[in-house]
Amino acid sequence: WVMAGPAATRVLADYGATVIRVETPSRPGAGRSMAPFRGGQFAPQNSLFFDNMNAGKLGLALNLGCEEGRQIARDLVKWADVVAESFAPRAFRGWGLDYDSLRQIKPDLIMMSSCLFGQDGPLSDVSGFGTMGAAVSTFIDLTGYPDRSPAGPFSAYTDTIAPRFLLPGLLAALDHRRRTGEGQYIDHSQVESSVQFVSPYLLDYQLNGRALTRMGNRDPDMAPHGVYPARGDDDWVAIAVRDDGDWQRLCAVIERPDLAGDGRLATLAGRLGSQDELDGAISAWTAERLPAEAEATLQAGGVPAHSVIRASNAVDDPQLKHRGHIVRVPHSLHGESVVEGSRFRLSRTPARIGQPPAVGEHTEQILKEILGYDDEHIADLAAAGAFD
Repeated sequence: WVMAGPAATRVLADYGATVIRVETPSRPGAGRSMAPFRGGQFAPQNSLFFDNMNAGKLGLALNLGCEEGRQIARDLVKWADVVAESFAPRAFRGWGLDYDSLRQIKPDLIMMSSCLFGQDGPLSDVSGFGTMGAAVSTFIDLTGYPDRSPAGPFSAYTDTIAPRFLLPGLLAALDHRRRTGEGQYIDHSQVESSVQFVSPYLLDYQLNGRALTRMGNRDPDMAPHGVYPARGDDDWVAIAVRDDGDWQRLCAVIERPDLAGDGRLATLAGRLGSQDELDGAISAWTAERLPAEAEATLQAGGVPAHSVIRASNAVDDPQLKHRGHIVRVPHSLHGESVVEGSRFRLSRTPARIGQPPAVGEHTEQILKEILGYDDEHIADLAAAGAFD
């Protein structure tokens, strides 16, 4: 609805699928209220976030609150290979558009539902966004500094995780149908797919009674590990020491043979117990250098490191430019929009990034060319409020 389902189906559009984005004009989807906006002006048609999630899709205006609108949806189901939705379970059940109802009209239907907690269980009808998912899956509690309130990860975090599970699940269901003729229902819980990223810490608590706490940019299995100040206005360098070899190389780069020869620091356990001391030594070195200089010197010495990139830097990043990550596409109202390219390349199937739809932009085209409705039928549907 906002990101989880749209991001997964956007990949299908990039690689040739006809994807129809259904919206209710009187209640534009929440994705259209997400920044950034063209010119900083809030308006449903101005959201670059929506454009990025829905590039290459056709836009259909549909009022699922009336029977005529729901009948159009059923007709589309007969045409479609896949139905994807990201509402709380009660929504599609209330409209009579749940999987059990829809497979009566299309027995080999593949339907994909993504919500916070899945389709059953005591919390299944709780609606919300990835921010709530991040809270439940412990990301918010684990992110930040131990002496401060939880900071939480960037964005509605579980919405960014979900598409990575939805897409392969959908492709597996399509392959299953190709081989067997059988449809399938994909019941996806954002919380469950996200919890696996913190599963070592959950298992540690379950087996050993140890509860991980916030640790800033530190890592329980690497030390030193952090983000260090560089010379400049709020400039920083990220450094990760993976093992004892990295530690010796870091000491050589920052010219601290005393640390390299300190037996206390020869092992991970020793370094984990001396992180304040080590962070001070590293910060003293990085603070005297511009971030690019620190990055280059550390990398040349074999130490994993990179300057911290702002959005303004990322737009001009030579690697992203080389990969064609930022793409300009047409827009029917604004002339042009800017979206991300495909996140991967297929050697035999190049992605084609299409334009994002305005609200209901392709309604008439879909009704006539895909569903075969005539003008009189469309007029009757409009009079009944099917497109409101």
